[in-house]
Amino acid sequence: MSPRAVLIGAPGAGKSTVGHLLADRLGAAFRDTDADVEAVAGKPVGDIFVEDGEDRFRELEAQAVRLALAEHEGVLALGGGAVLAEATREALADHPVVYLRVGLSQAVQRVGLASARPLLVLNPRSRLKKLMDERRPIYEGLALVTVDTDDRDPGQVVDEIVKGLQL
Repeated sequence: MSPRAVLIGAPGAGKSTVGHLLADRLGAAFRDTDADVEAVAGKPVGDIFVEDGEDRFRELEAQAVRLALAEHEGVLALGGGAVLAEATREALADHPVVYLRVGLSQAVQRVGLASARPLLVLNPRSRLKKLMDERRPIYEGLALVTVDTDDRDPGQVVDEIVKGLQL
């Protein structure tokens, strides 16, 4: 059992929006590991960061990704930082990973600078740029297919994923 597509990328790349559309196109279920983490913890991601710390969140996230990769057959979206864990990167090696690439200006517009994203609280634009710069090589290294999302309709992104993965 394996997901048909695993979506990775920075906050604001469109993983949830594109993931839902892609799942609909394929007649498959959509799953988001951030939602899985929230279900296990019984609270929103932002509260986990504040109350339990980033290390605890990353631990829950790694468990959620491992479980989802083992049991989900549809479209799976990972949180932007999930790929930071070496075990997660290793687990992704045998899966159809799609990197949704987004530029800083579009990511800022999509995320919103007043968002509840815990890693973007202080100086969100600068922090988002730093996160994107740090993670880009990891995303690129894991991806079987890379799709640009800037100035594109989500349906166009889905079309390119379907073509790239030959789904």
